[in-house]
Amino acid sequence: MADFTHLDSQGNLFMVDVGGKPATERIAIAKAEVVFPEEIYPKIISQDIPKGDFLACAKVAGILGAKKTSELIPLCHPLPISKVDLNFRFIPERYVLEIEGMVKTVGQTGVEMEALTAVSIAALTVYDMCKALDKRIKITNIRLVYKTGGKSGEVVLEEQPGKEDF
Repeated sequence: MADFTHLDSQGNLFMVDVGGKPATERIAIAKAEVVFPEEIYPKIISQDIPKGDFLACAKVAGILGAKKTSELIPLCHPLPISKVDLNFRFIPERYVLEIEGMVKTVGQTGVEMEALTAVSIAALTVYDMCKALDKRIKITNIRLVYKTGGKSGEVVLEEQPGKEDF
């Protein structure tokens, strides 16, 4: 069980001690997709939603989600986040709204969970804002696409992580 960073040799959970690690700039980018039924996608693209500006609401929710990650994920460290940003991109041929989130800090541990939380909370907010149109909306493909900092350095998990967009 020693291969898992949050388990000791007896299998007990613990929070990893990052106190001895050097502080480095750390960036993580994650993505999520919200898939809409074809019939309502024109309203989504035109942002003609009864509840109003769902993208602005989702952006604020994603930022708040990143900031509260350590309150939601039991073994995450609270971090001094220096930047959170989210971008939205419509992909009409798939009836998708792609959400991309970036989180940045200078610290002793990474911000992957914060980036993943940001896009997840943003996607949930889009669902909440748009569900009155159709309950068949799906949230899919939540994933980390890029990270840098720490001993593993730069890790590119998708060809176009979008780091230049932030």
